[in-house]
Amino acid sequence: MVFVGATIYAFEIPNYFSWIDKKTISFNGIKKTLIKTILAIAYFNPLWIFRHLAFIKLFSGNHDQINTYLLTIAVWSFLANIPISFIANYLIQNKVKLSWRFLASAIFSAITAIYYALSETIFN
Repeated sequence: MVFVGATIYAFEIPNYFSWIDKKTISFNGIKKTLIKTILAIAYFNPLWIFRHLAFIKLFSGNHDQINTYLLTIAVWSFLANIPISFIANYLIQNKVKLSWRFLASAIFSAITAIYYALSETIFN
């Protein structure tokens, strides 16, 4: 998982945050704030969570447990996390400078990664 975080996630996330800034440059005020926050939440969607859970299964030698049920868990995990994710992503996207967003997101992601890993137990 450290390899995935240092390669795939380290490439994807900063580029996506940069893309969010480019896409929202023409907006102002609360509209810009909400769009940036919603776009950040949309990135960490059930498919992203499913992929994260699938990596955990793959690297723990449980590749046979990668199935559609894992996607169901990802959906429930995503829905339950929206209130917390909304607040965290609001702060990351609107209060943290772009150059620090990856680090802020990495800290939040580390916390949510634990939650996502536990979500199989929570939503089972």
